[in-house]
This record gives sequence, C-alpha cells and structure tokens, in this order.
Amino acid sequence: MSNQLDHLSTQQLAKKIVFNARQTKTIIALAESCTGGMIAAALTDIPGSSAVFDRGFVTYSNNAKMDMLGVTQACLCENGAVSRETALAMVSGTLAAVSRATLALSVTGVAGPEGGTAQKPVGLVHFACQVRDKPIHHASHIFHGSRSDVRKMSLTTALEMIFNELKYII
Repeated sequence: MSNQLDHLSTQQLAKKIVFNARQTKTIIALAESCTGGMIAAALTDIPGSSAVFDRGFVTYSNNAKMDMLGVTQACLCENGAVSRETALAMVSGTLAAVSRATLALSVTGVAGPEGGTAQKPVGLVHFACQVRDKPIHHASHIFHGSRSDVRKMSLTTALEMIFNELKYII
C-alpha cells in the first residue's frame, strides 16, 4: 500500500481513520471472515469511534455470508469463500444491509496453517472496499508467516484500504 502509511502502527492508522471519517461524516461497516472481528476491534479501540463505526459482520462460515450478507450459494460454489467474487459480494451485501453506512470493507482469506490449495494457498486474502455509489476497489495478497502473521497483515491492509478510500469522500 502507501509508503506514507508504512511507518504507522495499527493504532495510529485506526486513529487517523476515525479522525478522517468524523471530518467527512463517513459511517463505516465491515464484513470480516479470516480476521474474525480484528478490524472492528481496532477501530472501536479508538475513542470517538462510535460516531463513525456502525457495525461489523463476522461471517466466518459460508452460511453466515449467505444469511447476513446475501452472498449467493452459486457465488460460493463457483468461486469459493476465498475469492475476488466473494469479497465483492460481501462488501455489496454489507452496504445493502446497512442503510447508514457510506463506506464498507470486506475481507476473506486462508489464514492457515491448514486449508490452502495450489490455487488458493495459505496466506491468500481478498479485500473489497467501497464508498456507497462508487466503484468497488479490490485487492488480494498472499501473506507469509504464521496464522497470526497473516491475520495481522490482513488487519493492516484493511485499515490502509479504508484510510485510502476515505480520500474519495468529499
């Protein structure tokens, strides 16, 4: 992501997000799978986050993705839970489920140590971020390290995406 963000801790980045979201009156919602609520926790650790953070969906199972976010069974069967298409459906479902949110982010991946395949190795994580009525931005990364490392790098990447997406809100 951005070199200007490389030196920031997760907490510093979350503080910047909350500050910028407050300035732009942005309401944030999340759909997390492999991070299991870590992004929501990082944002809500910041005083004043209640003004900008609406809710987070922890949709770890396929059933949760379908029930809470409207991801279709066809999408999951054709592409798998860890895919660009599922990340896009998750972010769209988050905005549809939360009428107040102006920005949503989704994350889905293989944190490991098991569950990887040749096509979807351990460490593969897909992200989608969208400001309502704007194009969806997608990113995918293959992170290396332990399960904890993959989840921490996913947290940082997600926060960087949210921070960068806030630039598009006027």
